[in-house]
Amino acid sequence: MPSDYVADSARYDSMPYRRAGRSGLQLPPLSLGLWQNFGTARSYDTQRAIVLRAFDLGVTHFDLANNYGPPPGAAEEFFGRILATDLRAYRDEIVVSTKAGYLMWPGPYGDFGSRKYLLSSLDQSLKRLGLDYVDVFYHHRPDPQTPLEESMGALATSVAQGKTLYTGVSNYDPAQTEAAAALLAASGTPLLLHQPRYSMFDRHVEDGTLEAVERVGASAIVFSPLAQGMLTDRYLNGVPEGSRAVTSLFLHESDLTEDVLAKARALNEIAAGRGQSLAQLALQWVLREPVVVSAIIGASSVAQLEQNLGALHAAPLTQDELAAIDRALA
Repeated sequence: MPSDYVADSARYDSMPYRRAGRSGLQLPPLSLGLWQNFGTARSYDTQRAIVLRAFDLGVTHFDLANNYGPPPGAAEEFFGRILATDLRAYRDEIVVSTKAGYLMWPGPYGDFGSRKYLLSSLDQSLKRLGLDYVDVFYHHRPDPQTPLEESMGALATSVAQGKTLYTGVSNYDPAQTEAAAALLAASGTPLLLHQPRYSMFDRHVEDGTLEAVERVGASAIVFSPLAQGMLTDRYLNGVPEGSRAVTSLFLHESDLTEDVLAKARALNEIAAGRGQSLAQLALQWVLREPVVVSAIIGASSVAQLEQNLGALHAAPLTQDELAAIDRALA
């Protein structure tokens, strides 16, 4: 059925795009991730409304992976439906990324980083998305058994075949990042993006990963900037019924210790003093790093999406506020 959707003509007026690495690609500071809120667990109409509202607000980048759902593959299928109808006319304005590296199908060729797995997975992703190519294809995690040359060679092949425009890695440590970038550069395919987990509650990439990304001329695009919801106001006064801490595989009620909640409440006071939500403060904080080109946010509703995008229009964090945040986290 033809779509009656027409994108907002003002969608580019207020989004401050950032250049990714040493490339011509520009990304919105906040990208929409389709990790946990897309698939059979939510209605198609809800997912469609979130995606279209994001695009109307200038969010041009949509981040997926082969295993996003539930079930695995469902997020790509649902987004493919939206692309085929509502967003068909806007494909060239949109950046679509996907990944392979976690378990996707049984047997030795459905996981990790072999050439067979990565290229087969990309073909399957393209079929689910209904696309001839994606804009960014990532190796989702390092493979301790497969030579890095093979995994990076598969990424280079995907570019040579015209099935992706740019390459990325995710969850790589500093040494792995530099080695991957060197192999890709030797093939004439520069590493564009590194996607690590990063938030106020998880600063492990400050161990040298962000510096490595900058050294190789790439950019970081971070996931879980809200620490699975712990850096929002959702849990400040307990665990609501039906919340992610109850339903998610990636956040458990036991993670919400008194220490974590005390830090979240202290950070919330800083946010309130700035006239913003805790989530907005947390997003601004990860984006303070020059090497971070974008932060990937999820959304379970249009209202939540709009509130988080409000982070882009707040005053910059001052040195005093950054020091106060460090004290709250200590």
